[in-house]
Amino acid sequence: MTDEPRLLLIVEDDPAFSRTLRRSFERRGHQVLTASSLETLQALMAEGHKPTHAVVDLKLDGSSGLACVQLLKAADARMRIVVLTGFASIATAVEAIKLGAWDYLAKPSSTDDIEAAFERGAGDAQVPVGTRPSSIKTLEWEHIHQVLVETEFNISEAARRLGMHRRTLARKLEKRRLV
Repeated sequence: MTDEPRLLLIVEDDPAFSRTLRRSFERRGHQVLTASSLETLQALMAEGHKPTHAVVDLKLDGSSGLACVQLLKAADARMRIVVLTGFASIATAVEAIKLGAWDYLAKPSSTDDIEAAFERGAGDAQVPVGTRPSSIKTLEWEHIHQVLVETEFNISEAARRLGMHRRTLARKLEKRRLV
């Protein structure tokens, strides 16, 4: 960890979790701004705030955190952005990294986990490649998340594209929820 203070932006729609993260980072000496939606983020950026680091929730009420990642990277290509999600999937991880996220963490993640993600450098080519093939359930889960990303997390539209009832998709999402 560096000792220099950072202007950290937290984009999280859960007020309790946002408050907890904010307090934890402030105790570590960081200046912290919070936004609860893409619109709030846009207003903060329009006011001229220039965060150096950001923590973005993937699934915001009414929008995708991926749009926030895109907006933040357009404002400052050097910004280190960590995406947090309770709905981790390969599809959303790939999209987050393509859009410029520095790292991607599944919830629950602690402040230490987020700090470590900010400090990590380039990827590690020595990470062992698994030999176990993906299960049918994992492939289904990843396909569902890919469709959710494509539909900007609109459950009704995703269910239509997947050929299943909306309530069935909602039940599947609740069963696999990580938070």
